[in-house]
Amino acid sequence: MPLLSLLAMNAMMVPPKLQAQPFPLGAIKVLAGPFVEANKPCADYLLEIEPDRLLHNFRKNAGLEPKGKIYGGWENSGLAGHSLGHYLSACAQQYASTKDRRYKANINYIIDELVACQKARPDGCISAIPNGDKVWDEIRKGEIRSKGFDLNGLWSPWYTHHKVFAGLLDAQALAGNQKALGVAEKFADWAIELTKGFSDAQWQEMLGTEYGGMNESLAELYARTGKAKYLEIARKFYDRKVLDPLAAGKDELQGKHSNTQIPKLVGLARLYEITGEEKDRKAAEFFWKAIVKDHTYAIGGNSNHEYLGPPGKLSDRLSTNTAETCNTYNMLRLTRHLFEWEPKAEYADFYERAYLNHILASQNKDGMMTYFMPLSSGSSRRYSNKFNDFTCCHGSGIETHTKHGDSAYFFAGKEKLWVNLFMPSTVLWKETGVTVTQQTSFPDDFHTFGENWKEEDQPPTVGLSFSMFAPRAFELLIRHPGWMKQPLEVMVGNKIVARSTKPSSYVSVKRTWNDGDELKFVLRPTLHTESMPDNKNRVAVMYGPYVLAAEMLSPRIPVLVNGGRPVAEWLLPVPGKPLEFRTVGVGRPEELVFRPFYEHKQNRYATYFDQFDEARWKRLEAEFRAEEERVKDLEARTIDYVRIGEMQPERDHKLKSEKNDVRESNGRGFRTPLAGGWFEFEMKVDPAKPVDLVMTYWGSDRSDPSFEILVDGVKLVMEDLPSRKPNLFFDEARALPEMMTKGKSSVTIRVQAIPGKAAAAVAGARTIFRK
Repeated sequence: MPLLSLLAMNAMMVPPKLQAQPFPLGAIKVLAGPFVEANKPCADYLLEIEPDRLLHNFRKNAGLEPKGKIYGGWENSGLAGHSLGHYLSACAQQYASTKDRRYKANINYIIDELVACQKARPDGCISAIPNGDKVWDEIRKGEIRSKGFDLNGLWSPWYTHHKVFAGLLDAQALAGNQKALGVAEKFADWAIELTKGFSDAQWQEMLGTEYGGMNESLAELYARTGKAKYLEIARKFYDRKVLDPLAAGKDELQGKHSNTQIPKLVGLARLYEITGEEKDRKAAEFFWKAIVKDHTYAIGGNSNHEYLGPPGKLSDRLSTNTAETCNTYNMLRLTRHLFEWEPKAEYADFYERAYLNHILASQNKDGMMTYFMPLSSGSSRRYSNKFNDFTCCHGSGIETHTKHGDSAYFFAGKEKLWVNLFMPSTVLWKETGVTVTQQTSFPDDFHTFGENWKEEDQPPTVGLSFSMFAPRAFELLIRHPGWMKQPLEVMVGNKIVARSTKPSSYVSVKRTWNDGDELKFVLRPTLHTESMPDNKNRVAVMYGPYVLAAEMLSPRIPVLVNGGRPVAEWLLPVPGKPLEFRTVGVGRPEELVFRPFYEHKQNRYATYFDQFDEARWKRLEAEFRAEEERVKDLEARTIDYVRIGEMQPERDHKLKSEKNDVRESNGRGFRTPLAGGWFEFEMKVDPAKPVDLVMTYWGSDRSDPSFEILVDGVKLVMEDLPSRKPNLFFDEARALPEMMTKGKSSVTIRVQAIPGKAAAAVAGARTIFRK
């Protein structure tokens, strides 16, 4: 861009005045509770990771000898390098919070190694991506082949580079490593040189592949250096196909990969803060509202199998692969930005919900993380391992658990202090010289009270104490959480100084504060249910901000036969066990014990429940028994059965394939032949008796498949499955003509996609004796 155009662009920018600011990590100390418990194993794990192993491919691609063996998971694949960025951010956050120099030492070592890589290859590129140089040369020439996660054969390379950029910027801002900024500048200069000849159409073609938050990092690089070239390229990372409808207030997110989109909006949020561009603000605000209102589960997470569905349609989108953890990590980052612009309690309410339910639930006791957060009944969580599961959610997990408390408080200059999250903590408000200490045993003292709270009881309280050298006048704003329907009364001493009757708002206390002042208020959670937006009788059970899940001791799906009665009538606290409740007379097939969702680490659980009255349940129970009998009969007539998508059964049945997508949900694998793809396998048959073929399909809600099934090369049927059963496995039976099985002990079944369309997602096949 010509210099005059750049100057004009800069002259037009009017950065908005932010209404609230987050405190730096070093100003907040979390003192106790599950937040401290979550940080400790994560912090220990960071010191087990060997920087040289993360640097393996960076050195190799710079022509240097690697010093450590590469890690497993995505680090040993096309997404290699993303974990180093996450690691830099996590170590920087842990250092900023604790000043433990071990984390800073690891950061400094990595930055020095990246400096060495840039010296070895002066173009400035620092990359761990296999075959990256060859492909970037193609792209530099304008040869761009882009789709979802594939750019000329590379797996989301800009996404990976964004993680590295973000880690470098955190290393500089949080750990004081100034070399990191220089490395980031040279890396950005490489990106500018690479794309300088691109037309607008070529940019848009390239941005069809996931690019993470490149716009955010490049905008931040501009903010720190003042160099307009970085703002210019940040602006070019703008996917019009996705972002323009959002700016116009249109939800066209159905069928889109959730975590591909969220970082784009975080980037627009940062660009708005730098430039004041209203279009960016509109897109970010509308996206947040659309996701939270129409695409978010009770735990605060979103997406099924990583993808978004129709707005407001969630009841049939429950599986073992709901709520990718990266999505919530990024939604919380977006929420922080929006709160800075307009400090509304609804933003803090969402932050609390997602933080207490999804984020705390995403970590096992040993510090390992989930990728998905299963919400189908009978689910249990799968966690990463330390050295062979370096996925995106593993990386965002180590970041998440090194910044607990970062959004508990916000401030505005010397005038206002917001208390958003309730946790034992201290915050140093440097601008005023005031230290605030929050004392609460949240959440452990919440179990005794609720609907049955009486004035003579001692309800759970939050206390705030103030320390300062001189009296200070400021406004204290305490969140009246949306889940607390009773008034919130704030007391100084024995006097009520402020009162709120509006949930999801702030109660204001304006006064001159003195050293030693103490304030307290009562939090009164209640039991309640939250319905699916498209099914009022499918509910999650909540207590205050907590989603409650029931441990499943039976393989049968539990339901609630409560006749629509208020939850407090049939769910009672278990004496002596904090936040544990038991159903009385309504649980089927047995009574249920509920605990907070985040506490269910290893066991099978249920989160959403269908509600019935007795008559309707009797009808449903009969249908369920009939289905049980159908399955029993099917198994009794089975000749052969193969579970598709599982290595050993496929090997036993000599499965071969081409152009397949292999996935898993609800504990079962499945294969989908993509356009032009196929797979085939052998099945036993009876050479003398009539045989049927039963295919088990996964009711994908993202496809309308048409495909062929062939038996020993002869077409059995052109299968059309327009009426799908979302997130359910279902069977379709076809009679095998006698000529296909007569005199044979086995046949080869082939599932063949037709040109231009994908086939169905196939989870299993069985041959059975015909009735």
